Amino acid sequence: MLYPLTFHPIFKERVWGGREMERLYQKKLPADRPIGESWEISDRPGDASVIANGPLAGKNLRWLMENHRAELLGGAKPANENRFPLLCKILDAREKLSLQVHPPAGKAAELGGEPKTEMWFIADAVPGRNCSSASNAVSRARNLRKS
Repeated sequence: MLYPLTFHPIFKERVWGGREMERLYQKKLPADRPIGESWEISDRPGDASVIANGPLAGKNLRWLMENHRAELLGGAKPANENRFPLLCKILDAREKLSLQVHPPAGKAAELGGEPKTEMWFIADAVPGRNCSSASNAVSRARNLRKS
């Protein structure tokens, strides 16, 4: 029987990263490096989250998917290669980031990639900064008219 699991974060150094995860989430970051991402839950090749608590501590999410997939996912479908379907991360962006467009499932497979659906939640921001996006000129024009 599974229980509420916690995982050790996987820190990713990024040139645009910072140190705010220490202040906001009390993360113990590697010293003197700009950390842009903290992968909280990951079953990506080479980056499987390690369970931090309870009797399964030390096992990783890849092992959990191989041995307890139905218990973990219920009726949800796994991602490609029977991997856990979510990648949950915290970002600390000290600079502007480029917008990334992910192709739909059919095109992603054709290109040798994977489809991605994203959701963003902004937990903290520097006063005066903004977040903007527009997928094409029509969207930009509609947004300008609404403003």
